[in-house]
Amino acid sequence: MKLMILSDEESPALWDYFTEDRVSGIDLILSCGDLDPDYLSFLATFYHGSIVYVPGNHDGGPNKRQPDGCICADGRLVVQKGLRIVGLGGCIRYNRGEHQYTESEMRRRAWRLQPQIWRHQGFDILLTHAPAKGCGDGSGPHAGFSTFCTLMDRYQPRLMVHGHLHQRYDPNFQRERRYGATRVVNGCGWVVIEL
Repeated sequence: MKLMILSDEESPALWDYFTEDRVSGIDLILSCGDLDPDYLSFLATFYHGSIVYVPGNHDGGPNKRQPDGCICADGRLVVQKGLRIVGLGGCIRYNRGEHQYTESEMRRRAWRLQPQIWRHQGFDILLTHAPAKGCGDGSGPHAGFSTFCTLMDRYQPRLMVHGHLHQRYDPNFQRERRYGATRVVNGCGWVVIEL
């Protein structure tokens, strides 16, 4: 299965210079947040499949709208193309902005998902905005959540995708990592992977 992962930075190749071959053969698009809703709506117009997203720390607010034609997975388990996707958007709290959580708040959000996870006998993809603690995260507002490590330890999903850490922030940027049995991909910008 071929997945396109998007996050944080709108790509001119997918917006200004879009051609349908860019999404040809893509089975599912996953958005990790902090993208213009018009960007996702534009892609949903031309892509003949599902776009599943979670919000980032810069999404929301009184003037922000939801992207048209996309599925919000934040705080839910959604099933698309036979894949069970758990969505937990937002980042570690660093001011009073929307979609920012303390570690205990994120733990409670994950705990509320347990009945859905049990009903679906686990999940395949953990879709987040922030990274997991110690797995490609940074410091301050770019710190990761240990709650995500707990979820991966317990359920061993095949894939975790996140954004929040831009490639330009770190000269040693690493697109992919492993956390136990889970492949972890930073989707900043856009990347296509095989699952």
